[in-house]
Amino acid sequence: MFRLKLRLRYCFMTSIRMKAVKGINIGDQFSITHTFTEQDAIDFAKTTRDYNPVHFDERFANVKRFKGRICHGLLIGSLITEIGGQLGWLATEMNFKFKKPVYFGDTITCELTINDIDANGFAEADAVFTKLDGIVVLEAVVKGNLPSEPEREVMNMMIEEGDPTNMIGKPKESKE
Repeated sequence: MFRLKLRLRYCFMTSIRMKAVKGINIGDQFSITHTFTEQDAIDFAKTTRDYNPVHFDERFANVKRFKGRICHGLLIGSLITEIGGQLGWLATEMNFKFKKPVYFGDTITCELTINDIDANGFAEADAVFTKLDGIVVLEAVVKGNLPSEPEREVMNMMIEEGDPTNMIGKPKESKE
């Protein structure tokens, strides 16, 4: 079952990458979902050094009037980079509006919609992050450069080679 999930996720991410190779258009939508864990927050804090107690201490979170410890806002917002990375999109600007807290165990879907693309391939997109019950927890606008024709040709070659640099959905090598 676990290997099947990995294969399905890899196929899904490859389909996003294939869309980038074929070309991205105004109105295109991309979506990913992730369930956030305490380990996600620990790993994020190790990288960012954001050890705000609202993420790690129940008492502090309660005093802040949350129902428990909350995930880092930028950790949630980072879902947008998974889509952008699969597209080969080089972001130049991101604007986030944090609407509601996300707790460990919450499943969040990020849906990104391409709103504008100029003649040079500079694009703008809106992203909406929702819980399973439809509550919006975050809204974002991202701007940046979509892959040019030569870049899309290289991405196509990468896919034909099995997309060796794309670790989405590939099993981690064991150290046994």
